[in-house]
Amino acid sequence: MKQSIKYIVSALTGVWVSIFLWFCLGLDDAKQVREKRPTVSAMTVTPETPSSIDFCGKTYDLTRYNMYEGIDRELTSFTYFHSTTLLLFKRANYYFPVIEPILKANGVPDDFKYLAVIESNLDPRVSSPARAVGMWQFLESTGKQYGLTITPTVDERCHVEKATVAACKYLKEAYAKYGDWASVASSYNAGMGRISGELAKQYADHSMDLWVVEETARYIYRIMAMKLIFENPYKYGFIIRGKDLYKPIRCDEASVSSSILDLADYAKNKGITYADLKRFNPWLRDRKLETGGKTYKLLIPRQEDMYYQTPNTYVHNPDWTVVN
Repeated sequence: MKQSIKYIVSALTGVWVSIFLWFCLGLDDAKQVREKRPTVSAMTVTPETPSSIDFCGKTYDLTRYNMYEGIDRELTSFTYFHSTTLLLFKRANYYFPVIEPILKANGVPDDFKYLAVIESNLDPRVSSPARAVGMWQFLESTGKQYGLTITPTVDERCHVEKATVAACKYLKEAYAKYGDWASVASSYNAGMGRISGELAKQYADHSMDLWVVEETARYIYRIMAMKLIFENPYKYGFIIRGKDLYKPIRCDEASVSSSILDLADYAKNKGITYADLKRFNPWLRDRKLETGGKTYKLLIPRQEDMYYQTPNTYVHNPDWTVVN
């Protein structure tokens, strides 16, 4: 009996592998691979690398060897970094509705939302070893330069809306200098001074032609690869259901002009936990809020939205999902 079950499982596995190979490689290639009798049950296939990509309204030819290999590397990385890439879709369902209207209102191409994705994994509280903070990863000096308030109790680099507005200011300033959005993206990583200096020293017209440190060289391809995967997740092997995406939680706004000495007590009086107050207002740096004469708006999550007793029903982009 056990032997029969073994043969049945083996046969079903063979059928599944054949179907998988036919789907990914085509009939002829699948036959050649199958005849070599793979000894593992899971197959890894190189994702399709496009010959060109539309980025910020401009078509970029990716057939040159360095550009082809650059996009192939990042597509392969994101495609098989399953857990992180899946998490990005889930978070995007929450944050893209916030980011996209701000980009549009400021005249910045929608594709720059993918810059936020690769900068921070859409985590508004993240901090880098270089002390860049927030979803858009501003250094303290740069954040202040573009209008963000940073004090011992407030760090607006972690305020998604305000940090996105600040990022738009930088991106538009860089575009006025370069006139090319891909170069703008490279400058976001390396700085305008570095990109402008290397363009001059290397007699190059475009940042994608520069010899620069690996992080900067990979940067634009990471953004482009993320755009490709987000625009067609099923093509790259991600089967996402609408109910798996994180649901936006509605919040009420509370205007605060006077300093709050105990945010935990404030949260309790609002019917939420201190942890909830910090999660929905990640720009709060301390256990207190010193307003300094300014007015801040605190988000207070609604109790009825804070539970997954019913599945998420909001899908920001229907193209992400195969079923609800």
